[in-house]
Amino acid sequence: MAKKIRTAVVGVGNCCSALVQGVTYYSRRTPNVFPYEKIGGYLPSDIEFVAAFDIDSRKVDRDLSEAIFSPPNNAPKSCDVPWLNVRVSKGPVLDGTSGLLGEIFEASPEPDADVSQTLESVKAEVVVNLLPTGCDRASIFYMEEALKAGCAFINATPTSMASDPEICRAFEKASLPIAGDDVMSQIGGTILHKNLLEFLAMRGVKILNSYQLDVGGGAENLNTLDEDRKALKGRIKSSAVKGPARYDAQIVTGTTDYVDFMNNRRASYFWIDGRYYLDTEVQIDICLRSMDAANSGTIIIDAIRATKLALERRIGGPLTSLSAYAFKNPPVKASIRDAENWFRGFIEGRRDR
Repeated sequence: MAKKIRTAVVGVGNCCSALVQGVTYYSRRTPNVFPYEKIGGYLPSDIEFVAAFDIDSRKVDRDLSEAIFSPPNNAPKSCDVPWLNVRVSKGPVLDGTSGLLGEIFEASPEPDADVSQTLESVKAEVVVNLLPTGCDRASIFYMEEALKAGCAFINATPTSMASDPEICRAFEKASLPIAGDDVMSQIGGTILHKNLLEFLAMRGVKILNSYQLDVGGGAENLNTLDEDRKALKGRIKSSAVKGPARYDAQIVTGTTDYVDFMNNRRASYFWIDGRYYLDTEVQIDICLRSMDAANSGTIIIDAIRATKLALERRIGGPLTSLSAYAFKNPPVKASIRDAENWFRGFIEGRRDR
């Protein structure tokens, strides 16, 4: 029997829905949309969900296979998911209904689960944090519970954890890997914007100004209408897009509005202003339209498989290669090309972390 990656998810929202559906979908099909079909010998279908945590009464106490399609989720249904025998446990609310989140979440009256005990009882190996932006207290709580239970931790949220030296030292001391922060989509606004700017700079174009504005109907778009959360996402996206680039340009990125009827669709608008030979003007004005939930699916599945590989190699602390490849705010930033090479080197055993 093939080895499985025993995985727990925190936050049964749209990204979780796409993740769970993807594991089922690619158990029946060749995973040819993944840059790496196998990582450490693991296929996407080798991920096994063993625990899930949420606060919404429409998801708590339901099987994960049902909860992923419960409101307020609006990610498209791409396949039928079989019964997983994974009951969604009630986590502590903390700041999970703060800001605009209180308008869409219905807190369950169920008692809070003992998270670390639950993780231990199901022998979870990897915990994936998929909470909404701005749930800092809740994210830190689950990170501490994962550490207590002896689990690796993947932080898909903007909360600073894999980029926090103190937290990284705690995981290194426990010989447990941590990766993050803030997942970067397979084909989303940040990775496309970063590629465009790196390409232009490589071709000698001097970038003067650029913006990326996102509009969508998912819960994350609604959540980032909160000014503090919008500012946080904007700072992280702008930093990720510019990365280690040598050009000095004014770059503005961020979520600008929530449009309910767009459901889980997202539109990203890009504008770039530059100069090239003979100080000639060049401008690029384009739009990317995608499904928000599906954008991060392959990347999170890659992150789970690479984190399992780190567990097998007994690597503790921040996974710098994986984090540079898969996240917007990693502990060590890199260009797209370098990040790809680092990640490949890690998979092949040529890089320690």
